[in-house]
Amino acid sequence: MNKKRPIVIDLFAGAGGLSLGFEQAGFDVIAAVEIDPVHACVHEFNFPKCNVIAKSVTDLDGNYIRKVCGLSQNDPIDVVAGGAPCQGFSLIGKRALDDPRNSLIKDYIRLVRELQPSYFVFENVKGLTVGKHKQFLFEIINELEATGYSIQQPWQVLNAKNYAVPQSRERLFLIGTKRGMPEPSYPKAIEGNVTCHDALSDLPDAESFEELLHKDEVRADYLNPPKGYSAIMRCASTNAWKFGFKRKWDSRFLTSSLRTNHTDISRTRFRETTPGEVEPISRFFRLPTDDVSNTLRAGTDSARGAFTSPRPIHYKYARCVTVREMARLHGFPDWFRFHRTKWHGARQIGNAVPPPLAYAVASEVMNALPHTPAPPAECIPLGNPILLKMDASTASKYWGISNPIGKRDRKNGLKKSKQRALVTA
Repeated sequence: MNKKRPIVIDLFAGAGGLSLGFEQAGFDVIAAVEIDPVHACVHEFNFPKCNVIAKSVTDLDGNYIRKVCGLSQNDPIDVVAGGAPCQGFSLIGKRALDDPRNSLIKDYIRLVRELQPSYFVFENVKGLTVGKHKQFLFEIINELEATGYSIQQPWQVLNAKNYAVPQSRERLFLIGTKRGMPEPSYPKAIEGNVTCHDALSDLPDAESFEELLHKDEVRADYLNPPKGYSAIMRCASTNAWKFGFKRKWDSRFLTSSLRTNHTDISRTRFRETTPGEVEPISRFFRLPTDDVSNTLRAGTDSARGAFTSPRPIHYKYARCVTVREMARLHGFPDWFRFHRTKWHGARQIGNAVPPPLAYAVASEVMNALPHTPAPPAECIPLGNPILLKMDASTASKYWGISNPIGKRDRKNGLKKSKQRALVTA
């Protein structure tokens, strides 16, 4: 049996939710394509062994990706994964895939055809499965089947809360198999839910640290011993790393925890909101103690006003959750870092596939392959912390590209770039 780890190419990678899930299932993510240079920097920080390609998929072909990864035309690729944004839907007498706003979907299909992986995983919004949008889904499936793949039927909408994530988040998954290969199954739901209390109760309150008003990390002690979900997040349990690479990190630091300086009026409203209900003025949801979070959103990109995502209110404290607390609610372990700002950090989480959900799907694909996953012996360092501090302009210079993302305008959200930013929703 081949002992080499199977390989994955992650399209529309963002900060790396799918990448982490596949790595934990025993795959090597050899390439990650991400147009947003800030997200690409964060991916490089967390996955230093991966080839990050800070370009739009529109500008790439299969040969270029193979060259970057050092693959020949004869080298097999096990999986192509990703969730292409879709923005337009069918009009009467027209195909939605012919709508220019859906060109990224066509590029995903094109790259699957060019790279010819054994499997692909296509992830997208639940909205594709309902109403008029369902016809668009059928178009996508027909195009993918025309490239020589069978789609595992029935396709499924999976809710992250059923896969050890303390958040209700439904996403469509299509698993494609090259004809003649064994077909994976969809993952079965895990019994029982991880609650917000399970996820957050051991984290120190960010408002206990004055330093976090102007920086995103501080040395701090956990409030409780590691247990259950928190032990996995802290990498303190025997199966926390699963089949992924261990990272060298300092667990004594509370990271990604820049504070929000709420007004006294806001705090009063937050305090008076019952956990599990919506605060009527801000429309922020207050987390329940013994249930899961609502779906965490990404907010808007700079071309659409650069609005910060509506982070929920903590179930215990009269404040919104921090980026680190969002990460816990999404299934990102504590070693995983995000951009130091709340805006970018929240977008990176809200746009990501929860890693435990990605792991569940990836594990089923692994089961269909002639490989037995094993944890690697190597422990790898994280990247340069400067990658977490770059704005879009600096990050673009780092990657040697022109800035594809419009400048942020807090006042009126006017677009200051001719090219619209593309985000994975």
